[in-house]
Amino acid sequence: MAQMTGAKMVVTALKDQGVEVVFGYPGGAVLPIYDEIFQQNDIRHVLVRHEQGAVHAAEGYARSTGKPGVCLVTSGPGATNAVTGLTDALMDSIPIVVLTGQVPTFMVGTDAFQEADTVGITRPCTKHNWLVKETDALSDVIHQAFHVATNGRPGPVLVDIPKDVQFASGTYVPPAKARTQHYKPKVKGDLDQITRLVELMETAKKPVFYTGGGVINSGPGASQLLRELVDATGFPITSTLMGLGSYPASGENWLGMLGMHGLYEANLAMHGCDLMINIGARFDDRITGRIADFSPNSKKVHIDIDPSSINKVIHVDVPIVGDVAHVLEDVLKVWKSRGRKTNAPAVLDWWHQIKEWRKVDCLAFTNSENTIKPQHALKRLEELTKHRKDRYICTEVGQHQMWAAQYLGFEDPNLWMTSGGLGTMGYGFPASIGVQMAHPDALVINVAGEASWLMNMQEMGTAVQYRLPVKQFILNNERLGMVRQWQELLHGERYSHSWSEALPDFVKLAEAFGAKGILCTDPADLDDAILEMLNHDGPVIFDCLVEKHENCFPMIPSGKAHNEMLLGEAETQGVIDAKGSVLV
Repeated sequence: MAQMTGAKMVVTALKDQGVEVVFGYPGGAVLPIYDEIFQQNDIRHVLVRHEQGAVHAAEGYARSTGKPGVCLVTSGPGATNAVTGLTDALMDSIPIVVLTGQVPTFMVGTDAFQEADTVGITRPCTKHNWLVKETDALSDVIHQAFHVATNGRPGPVLVDIPKDVQFASGTYVPPAKARTQHYKPKVKGDLDQITRLVELMETAKKPVFYTGGGVINSGPGASQLLRELVDATGFPITSTLMGLGSYPASGENWLGMLGMHGLYEANLAMHGCDLMINIGARFDDRITGRIADFSPNSKKVHIDIDPSSINKVIHVDVPIVGDVAHVLEDVLKVWKSRGRKTNAPAVLDWWHQIKEWRKVDCLAFTNSENTIKPQHALKRLEELTKHRKDRYICTEVGQHQMWAAQYLGFEDPNLWMTSGGLGTMGYGFPASIGVQMAHPDALVINVAGEASWLMNMQEMGTAVQYRLPVKQFILNNERLGMVRQWQELLHGERYSHSWSEALPDFVKLAEAFGAKGILCTDPADLDDAILEMLNHDGPVIFDCLVEKHENCFPMIPSGKAHNEMLLGEAETQGVIDAKGSVLV
């Protein structure tokens, strides 16, 4: 075990954990660590323009690779600026390790310059955090941090490192000798409960798989097992926003996304099913709608690595605590050993009903020859990029996010990065930087609204400095689109502060940063403009002026059930009646 300074321990521990990229911003309390970073070439450091951007970039890196993202920030405001990203990662179960500087141990509690109670502030928004007061403990704690972040339900962790601990020398502990045995989450599901699930699958008349981000977090093997199970049983499958890509959008059994802005057929299938199998989702309120009427006539199964998620929101009949991949492997084994049985005639009738619901074509919209509809812009983006196997999509938060989920298709996991649980405006741009760092030759597109994008616009400097060819596809309606939509539908069209009267010229803004700017206002020019964006070898801001008052449908109003959707044009054109029955 080697003797070294705490600062060198940090860099050595990161190398031993396989870290290749660190996103960060220096300050006085982390200068010893930055000095060690300067003296090595194995780990790349990306200088962001704001600590929130560092955490979101680490999230994008983690979500697109399955590896933990890492960021390094200074004490006080550096740490507090990271809080939004930490909370975002906690809500969406993203493994990141945040290292923060702290004032020297003998100054802690004295209100020293740039001091903050980082551990206290971040305790509610991390999976676990540590304040390291002794250099001898530092490397062991960092290894523990990586272990906790990536095992069980993934999430963010934070290690707070006082400056004197960085300067002092101590004994380095390698990963193999770190104390990680105290945290060993259960990964194998209870076999009796798995057998109960299989018994329900054998007799169900109206089954549906409801999948979430836990499938993706479990690794590529989980998605493959899920696909095998769905294809073998013939059951329909839907997904949360976080689970898109775990089952291919082109798959025969795919119903589309579920929830507040989910598809008509997916929501009605959830409402009408007699067996609901939740795989790696947490019954978020944007999915359940009114809890008393959520999937009211079904037996409910919940597979989740986090025991605290079981029965927290929805009481289930069959709880299975375990890692998705392990549980699905056992489900397939038990189901095959029992003869691969399903109630095939009843399931076929169920599909007939679902196909009737599909006739509504809930994503249909009336195009315009004069104004670019946001739905049309995303349909054209999908058509011009869907052949790319290395296409990664990030989003900001709002209407554009929901339209992207509706109109863009994902065939594989880890290709879709969005802020689900916290709904963080400003997430997508720095996340796209993290994705591009992880996949330098890939096509990385951030679908944005102009309001969200401005939240972290300063990261354009990062994209240009590191020559990252990220494409910022801004659907610019000059409004806070989702806020305006709710004000129209739920607040008597009183548009209180839901637009900005001072937006920048995005083309000039791009050029000011040394990037390329493209403006598109005419639907006839859209394809050529998108191709110009795709063919440019550097970062691009694409300013797509779209219809200002377009609403995102379907929509389940807050507090309503799945069968109480607003459908927009499908309703006004008489495709369904007031009770949601199909008329065509």
